Amino acid sequence: MAYRELNSEEIALLEDNGCWAEDWSNVLVDEDFQPVHLHNVQFYGDVRLGVFETNVEVSGDFYKHSGIHNATLRNVEVGNNCLIENIGNYINNYTIGEECYISNISTLETTEGATYGQGNLISVLNEVGDGNILLFDCLNSQFAAFMVRHFHDREVKEALRRMVKEEVHATVPDRGTLGNRVKIVNTKEVTNTLVGDDCEINGAARLSDCTLISTPQANVYIGTGVICENSIINYGSSIINSVKMQDSFVGEACQLSNGFTASSSVFFTNCYMSNGEACAAFCGPFTASHHKSSLLIGAQFSFYNAGSATNFSNHAYKMGPLHWGVLERGTKTASGAYLLMPATIGTFSVCFGKLMHHPDTRNLPFSYLIAYGDTMYLSPGRNITTVGLYRDIRKWPKRDKRPDGAQLSIVNFDWLSPFSVGEIIKGKKILENLRDASGEDVSSYNFHEYVIKASSLKKGIKYYDIALRIYMGAVLKRKFKRDPTFAPPATEIGLGDWNDLSGLLLPASEEQRLVDDIKSGALDTIDAVKERFTDINDHYREYQWAWTYQLILDYYGISELSADNVAMIKADYVQARRAWIAEIKKDAEKEFRMGDVEQSVLDKFVSDLDHEIDFEKF
Repeated sequence: MAYRELNSEEIALLEDNGCWAEDWSNVLVDEDFQPVHLHNVQFYGDVRLGVFETNVEVSGDFYKHSGIHNATLRNVEVGNNCLIENIGNYINNYTIGEECYISNISTLETTEGATYGQGNLISVLNEVGDGNILLFDCLNSQFAAFMVRHFHDREVKEALRRMVKEEVHATVPDRGTLGNRVKIVNTKEVTNTLVGDDCEINGAARLSDCTLISTPQANVYIGTGVICENSIINYGSSIINSVKMQDSFVGEACQLSNGFTASSSVFFTNCYMSNGEACAAFCGPFTASHHKSSLLIGAQFSFYNAGSATNFSNHAYKMGPLHWGVLERGTKTASGAYLLMPATIGTFSVCFGKLMHHPDTRNLPFSYLIAYGDTMYLSPGRNITTVGLYRDIRKWPKRDKRPDGAQLSIVNFDWLSPFSVGEIIKGKKILENLRDASGEDVSSYNFHEYVIKASSLKKGIKYYDIALRIYMGAVLKRKFKRDPTFAPPATEIGLGDWNDLSGLLLPASEEQRLVDDIKSGALDTIDAVKERFTDINDHYREYQWAWTYQLILDYYGISELSADNVAMIKADYVQARRAWIAEIKKDAEKEFRMGDVEQSVLDKFVSDLDHEIDFEKF
């Protein structure tokens, strides 16, 4: 924008309106500037002013003319058609975009050494350990998870930190900025904060060293009583109702509300946090906590809903590490039994408090853990056939509130994938080995310090087998749409173990290739690493087919996928799906008999289940 000096008539009119300048020659204005809309304004340092020609919407259908009233500005650039009024203290060292509304605030300022929350090193999973995540504006769940997972690899850690520091140095401005159409009202202090287009800060107590990233379609909202320090808040998220947050990152379409407190934690993609507390927590996609008594500390979650009175702390794990995973809800029943319900996409069992800490339990996925006194009973695979699982695998995709263009993190919604099915295969093998070692004529089996009833072991094998057959049939069905010949895989990528990188399901070999390329310098920027994540996700179905094709051959003991074999797998798929739906229906009817749901709700749910046969056809 081209600026000019004020003429003597304009200065005189400004002074008549109660305005004053330390040096009028340092106040430069747009060529079409008109001074009539400025009253009681004090100017210090270098000030740049646009035009004030239009009205600004201050509330629904309530417009006021743009201008500056009752304010002190120092080293400030104001874009066109802003309304700035009733600034209790001052605005200092800021660049303000166009059509902004700033009213009834105390201070808006950039101070020396401002970081805007970027380059901030925090420690998750271990609240007193060395920092393992560097925050920056375009951080996503995959990059953060990768930093945590490979923290102990010095070469990888140093390379990633160099990339982040270079990115921050190249993109962070010299002073604070407000984007276009920003609204800041009834707020005490905004210091060292970058605010993107269309963001609104309404009634906040303090924002210090923060970055708010947004688009017109996915703006950030900061509400009443919020205190936010050294943090980054991303597309479409809202922080409201006296939240207190420090040294944290909030990803896309998240909501933190109702007094929730967060310290040294990260929240990604559609997280919902209310009332409780998080410290050193890694909250991956779709993590939720609703209750005042819920504490998430030093642990990792995804597709997880913290129950009331949840104290999920790694303190109970003593010397054992908390294993990477995707968890759902743990609750305590009236009888004192603890129930463990791994999530839809979760693959292993972790219980809250002191009840469960043995790493081998991760190989018995989708299980219940129930403790009576000092005895702990494991019901393997039980959660595969519950109403909760059926509901969850359908609700998560519908709850993705991110608009196009605001999807930094990758989220794979497959509840059965090479990652989870690989754990199911291990779990089924464990149960079969227990049965073979102790025989079938026993009442229970011991698995480490846990007891598995004979009936539970038998059902566990059955449930795991149902899941395997559903998975193989579903992959064949998808493959048939693209290639009716069922040609063998064109790649070996995908064979072997798979990992979950906080929403990205990928072959372990691809993650290792990523590590190797970072070490060699083949990938040397943040964009290059994130593009590799995207490329891996784009090839997910190809890699999945390679893994599943080998699984089919091994499971059925065949050497090739003939037409007869496809027919057999299809028949097993249909039979397994119907058995699965029948078990879910029984679970729903059991819940109805307990008085937890109304008849109309049951009828609607059963009707939906009856339509599952529509999805059986290839």
